[in-house]
Amino acid sequence: MLFTMHATVMIFLVIIPILAGAFGNFLIPLQIGADDMAFPTLNMLSYWFMWPAIACFMGSFFVEGGAAAAGWTSYATLSANPPAAPGSGLGQTLWLVAVTFIGFSSMLGSVNYMTTIINMRAPGMTLFRMPMTIWAMFITAILQAFALPVLTAAGFMLLFERTLGMSFFTPGGLVINNTAPTVGGGQALLWQHLFWFYSHPAVYIMILPAMGMVSDMISCFSRKPLFGYRPMVYSIAAIAGLGFIVWGHHMFTSGMNPALGMTFMVSTMMIALPSAVKTFNWLGTLWGGNLQFTVPLLNAIGFVSMFVVGGLSGIFMAAVPVDIHIHDTYFIVAHFHYVLFGATVFGVFGAIHFWFPKMFGRMMSESVGKLHFVLSFIGFNCTFFPMHMLGVAGFPRRLADPYNYQYLEHLLPLNRFITYSAMLMGFAQLLLIGNFLYSIFKGKKVGRNPWNANGLEWTAPSPPGHGNFDIPPVVYRGPYEYASPLVEEDFLPQTRFLPHEDRHADPYAAPH
Repeated sequence: MLFTMHATVMIFLVIIPILAGAFGNFLIPLQIGADDMAFPTLNMLSYWFMWPAIACFMGSFFVEGGAAAAGWTSYATLSANPPAAPGSGLGQTLWLVAVTFIGFSSMLGSVNYMTTIINMRAPGMTLFRMPMTIWAMFITAILQAFALPVLTAAGFMLLFERTLGMSFFTPGGLVINNTAPTVGGGQALLWQHLFWFYSHPAVYIMILPAMGMVSDMISCFSRKPLFGYRPMVYSIAAIAGLGFIVWGHHMFTSGMNPALGMTFMVSTMMIALPSAVKTFNWLGTLWGGNLQFTVPLLNAIGFVSMFVVGGLSGIFMAAVPVDIHIHDTYFIVAHFHYVLFGATVFGVFGAIHFWFPKMFGRMMSESVGKLHFVLSFIGFNCTFFPMHMLGVAGFPRRLADPYNYQYLEHLLPLNRFITYSAMLMGFAQLLLIGNFLYSIFKGKKVGRNPWNANGLEWTAPSPPGHGNFDIPPVVYRGPYEYASPLVEEDFLPQTRFLPHEDRHADPYAAPH
């Protein structure tokens, strides 16, 4: 139950709402020069849909049998049959209802994001003058619009099977806890296909916004134009596109046809190519830059580091023969925490510090922020890197007491080290919370552009008022014109017009 709800809450109620929800709603209008989202009422509706989901998740702990306990993947038939286990009762039903509410919320938000970005950009804000954060949010919204209906439909199918006696996922003739044999001809693997068709793109729904934000932060604090702007845009699009054809790598041990397994293996390995483009472009931006080691840059570098480690470990699992050995071991736990927690959360930490002055008109403490980064970075790596070694040693996931097995006893000291490291990482977050709350009221007051950044959001008041901008912005260039020879300063805002420039020239257009 705790494993199930931990993953569920962190994915559906923390990472996606913070990155795609909170930062998306705050940054999209500001960075494209709009006064609001395209559909404010729809936007509020997507927000209010989250509260019934939260109520269902939290309330499920107090019903008979407790909260859902079939894993955050809720594999059938364990999740489809109430007699299967204590957590398969009302708690599982509430889990499905909550996920359905979240699905509707995200779909409404994705429609709003796409419409806003396409139709409400300021004069001069062409597509290839948009910051990488906006490109990432735009492609994330497309992912949500195409993937979420599949999960929502699967959720309804499983809910109807549990409550109305339908049979989509349960085969006939199963005897579960001495109950009467099941009737029907469902396919348990159908749920896995439907679930992972959404949930692998969901990995990119969680990390693509952080990629865009990190690109903005690295360019700003390197005081250099973003290396390879257009390839960065195309690589995000490629990652999103490939994300739709690799869901089967979660099911290599399900008995699939070897030819199909080979297809999923090759397509999964291909994701390394656009991911490498992004990584080397980030490094190319840092290389030779006038680096300012602020808290946002430190966390952005932490993001890149964790993304590289998580990506490299992912290549092991992309290979079918290797995955068969390490499937459902702690190697998997290490991999997805490096990608979904390490990379994503360091991106969130950096974004909070970077845009905090725009949200509240005050600065967070740099010294406390750096201490938080160091403790979090050390605690995270000491927690999750040893899990690779546990996985290679065959340490399985989801065991209540693994030391009932004698062959695992020698791994107890390593697990204790992981526990102490996790405690360090957890306590370090008190620094972030304290810094955040204190700085809202007592932080140093700053003006509109404390970082000397180029984006449109830094021309708005801090915090932005109703309508965001006191002067409607007009855009003359891209967002990464740092260290430009055209001006004395080392930054050149998108809204600054230089008399000798063509007002409509695209700085990223291919030369003729």
